[in-house]
Parts: sequence; C-alpha cells; structure tokens
Amino acid sequence: MTDAARQRTNMVESQVMTSDVTDRRILLAMGDLPRERFVPEALAPLAYMDEAVPLTSAAPGAERRWLMAPRVFAKLLQLADIGAEARVLDVGCATGYSAAVLGRIAKSVVALECDAALAQAARTTLAGLALDNVEVVEGPLVDGAADKGPFDAIVLQGAVSEAPSTLLDQLKDGGRLVAVMRTPGGLGKGMIWRRLGRSLDQWTSFDGAAPELPGFARAPEFVL
Repeated sequence: MTDAARQRTNMVESQVMTSDVTDRRILLAMGDLPRERFVPEALAPLAYMDEAVPLTSAAPGAERRWLMAPRVFAKLLQLADIGAEARVLDVGCATGYSAAVLGRIAKSVVALECDAALAQAARTTLAGLALDNVEVVEGPLVDGAADKGPFDAIVLQGAVSEAPSTLLDQLKDGGRLVAVMRTPGGLGKGMIWRRLGRSLDQWTSFDGAAPELPGFARAPEFVL
C-alpha cells in the first residue's frame, strides 16, 4: 500500500467513520479518490489532515479558497441523501475533489466554480480520473446554474451566512440543499433545506466549521 493509499484509509477510518458517516458509497469514494491530486503540490502531504486545506494564497481583493475538511464534507454528503439517479449541483467545486466524490455516487454532477484557474484545474484532474459524468461550469456561485437544473441535491463547499434563496429555487420538488451555516463567533452548523412544493423546511444536523464561500456573506444592515 502506498503512503497516499494508507493516508486515505486512515482518513476514512479515523475522521469520517468515527463521525457517524455510514453511507458506504461515500466511504468507498473518499477511500479511493486521490485527494492529494486536488491540492497544490507543495501541500500534498497535508491533503488528508482533519481540517480545511488552502488551495489559493491570500491576495488583495481575492478571497482565499479552501478544500473543506473531510469530516464536514462527508457529513454534508450523507445529510443530502443523494440517490444513484440524482442530478447534483456542486457549488464552489474549486479544484474538483467534491465533484469527483459526487460523481461516484450520483448520476450526474454540475460543478460550479467562479475562479477560472480553479475551474480549469478541476477539468484537467477530473478528466484524468475519467469522471465523464461531471461538467465543470464557470459563474458566480450565488447564482447557481438554473439553466442546468432543477437539481435533486445542491451541496455548498463552504459556509454561508444566510439561506441562499437563488439556489433554493433551483431544487426539484423534494430536492435538498446542504451547507454549513455560519453562527456568531465563527462557528458553524451543518444544515439542510428541503423543497416541498412552494415551501421549504429546514433543520440543523451537526456542528461543523468551514471557510466561507465567495459571494455568500450577509449584506450589511442599514441602520438610521
């Protein structure tokens, strides 16, 4: 067993399975896909650590992008309850790791990314893994991909400060959106929204922090 394969096994057994993730499709996908290929080469040794991994450097005017921690990502996927015939929107796919995992458990995936360089990196790596059921598209994350939907599930690869109404409108009846909702103090809660006709229900599932996605910060309130 190679070092990377051993690290994948340890990640699944010590981070994912111990966090009550029992969906075998998720466990198998995360145990098989080379997570180290989705992070900068210099950070490959950190690909399997139990926290978010930086994908871009800090730069003026640009929000740093991250690969979500394995535990939080896996719990969101299980919460979404994605079926084998599902069409999924992956919001903020970055270098494509989340889209690769989703591609192993869903029928088709639209991977949305706002950064052109990250989107191209995702296309290249996904093509190398022969994941031909994943389509990478570019555009503002908060806008979603209405022309590609509606979707059975939408998964956000980072935290948001309020319910993303534009994305919720792109769910099928019975469809589910999962994300980490930021709470005061910088913590977070894994949450799910489900469309029921014209209405939505929502509930909180687990504690889990994640870096914020670009474009999803709460608008500042105007006070007289």
